Amino acid sequence: MSRLRRMPPRRRSYDQYCAAARALDAVGDRWTLLIVRELLAGSRRYTDLHADLPGVSTDVLASRLKDMERDGLATRRKLPPPAAAFVYELTERGRGLLPVLDALATWGAPELAERRPTDAVRAHWFALPLLSLFDQLGTPGTVEVRLDEGVFHIVLGDGAPVYGEGPAPAPDARLVLDADTCRAVGGGALAVEDGVRDGRIEVSGEGGIAKVLRGE
Repeated sequence: MSRLRRMPPRRRSYDQYCAAARALDAVGDRWTLLIVRELLAGSRRYTDLHADLPGVSTDVLASRLKDMERDGLATRRKLPPPAAAFVYELTERGRGLLPVLDALATWGAPELAERRPTDAVRAHWFALPLLSLFDQLGTPGTVEVRLDEGVFHIVLGDGAPVYGEGPAPAPDARLVLDADTCRAVGGGALAVEDGVRDGRIEVSGEGGIAKVLRGE
């Protein structure tokens, strides 16, 4: 008896001639936008993505990444020796989802009023709520943010602001604060200069963005 050839599953679609429906065809599955959030911080290995997406199964993560490659949102490439590892990164179309994630973060900020005991947290997850806030200051520069949970940085200047995981090579400003204070700043409940005055935020650096953040 010949072995039946397994056919790939049919891609689910809303089958609606609507821009929002077409967008959700590509990014509406569970975990997809959170993978985009991770890749907006830079190229990531599969193991790094799995570590920073607590709760996702290996099968689902692999499936979503394949879908994102198929839909032109992400690519996979091999790093040169000695690393010789594969990394995933967003395409230009994938990076175009930054305003979408930014808007979702702004809309969802009130839901962070209470942290549940089961909630995982990574420092760079706080970058999204800060992007628009810092970009509105109109001062270019790189801001490094240090929390107990880790470090991330935001680059402001020409074009859309971007963020990355880990410290910046030469930040124009460095902020040291706790997660609750960072949430308050990102949600608009606390201005950075007020946090500095109250001793909740430490801002160091002599760049223009540091002076603006200190209210000088």
